[in-house]
Amino acid sequence: MPGSRDHAERKVTSSPSDVLIVGASAAGLATAEALRRKGYTGSLTMVGAEPQLPYDRPPLSKQVLAGTWEPERARLRPPEVLEERLAARLVLGDPAIRLDVPTRTVSTSAGLSLTADAVVLATGVRPRPLPNQPDLDGVHLLRTIDDATKLRTGLQNCSRLVVVGDGVLGAEVAATARTQGVDVTMVGPQPAPLAAQLGGLVAGLLGDLHRERGVTLRPGAAVTGFASTENRVTGVRLATGETIPADVVVVALGAIPNTEWLDGSGIPVDNGVVCDAHCRAAAGVYAAGDVARWHHDDLDTALRLENRTNATEQAMVVADNILGNPRRYTPVPYFWTDQFDAKLQIHGLPGTGTEVSVVDGDPTEGRFAAVYRRAGDPVGVLGWNMPKQARELRRRLLGEPRAAGTAPAAPAPLATADSSS
Repeated sequence: MPGSRDHAERKVTSSPSDVLIVGASAAGLATAEALRRKGYTGSLTMVGAEPQLPYDRPPLSKQVLAGTWEPERARLRPPEVLEERLAARLVLGDPAIRLDVPTRTVSTSAGLSLTADAVVLATGVRPRPLPNQPDLDGVHLLRTIDDATKLRTGLQNCSRLVVVGDGVLGAEVAATARTQGVDVTMVGPQPAPLAAQLGGLVAGLLGDLHRERGVTLRPGAAVTGFASTENRVTGVRLATGETIPADVVVVALGAIPNTEWLDGSGIPVDNGVVCDAHCRAAAGVYAAGDVARWHHDDLDTALRLENRTNATEQAMVVADNILGNPRRYTPVPYFWTDQFDAKLQIHGLPGTGTEVSVVDGDPTEGRFAAVYRRAGDPVGVLGWNMPKQARELRRRLLGEPRAAGTAPAAPAPLATADSSS
């Protein structure tokens, strides 16, 4: 197993004898499993900040929050499967606090010192709170199983929920809570839910769906703080001076990459761990999942994607690069969201500033597929209860995912990072 070693700089080898994965969620587990599937037989260690075994996060805002799943069902693998497939050392409930890049040594909060030939950074993100607010009972963030369990309990005794934030997570929480019979108000800066990701037409339809199901929308509203009595939230204050009454509040204002523990390490950090096209941040150090901000060669831009599909696909590329099989990561971005009876699949990068056209189905019937174009070129496709049609459009207009890269070039040598780089 990786352990304490001297602090002489370690040479990067193409066939590592030990791999250390920092982060025991979807991306970390996917990296570990990909390594084993590809024949890696060396030492493998996973370090996780949470005490739980690896679990899936998308169900937290839907099935777990609704109570249709018990939290244990969100586990990605049962303990016996983890032991059999991974043959790995799991260090859980012990967050990493420092990385020495030249020796690839990770120090943990409990005082462990773990060294490996290759290190994978998969520490994910954490919810962004509403700034400068007191810690009040009834105010929730949602990222972990514990968060979902506490929020589910809160909703059972709640008549009025205010969701602060109108992105994917906020809209999913609002839909789930409304399905449970809770009076829900969703407040956000956008003109409609997910407007920045889906554009005005589809976001408007999503807003109509929420209103039809009884969610009160307050688009374009700025939240300034919370009202409270005896340390318990009683409402959400708006910039207009209005206070929206609330028994429970969920803050869903995006996420912050977990990179503070890398301060002083020399690892480049800018809205995530900055990587090259091979998901490499430094010699022998890679990143995967929500925390990784890598260069997408096909799109010629830096991307950081917070979704389940990316965590898995990026992990497979990282595993190949660790094992000396160079692969650039050039996926067609993809995410999905389920709200009420609408299942949306989004391929590519539609976003704002695009022209959208419905090419199949009918929005009035709750089933359609749409294409997004920028300057006439297709940049995204969407399926609203039409997954097969969306995949076919993706294949025809955006191409198949090229995570493997065509005729992949070997990565250029990287100087070992240190605190002065």
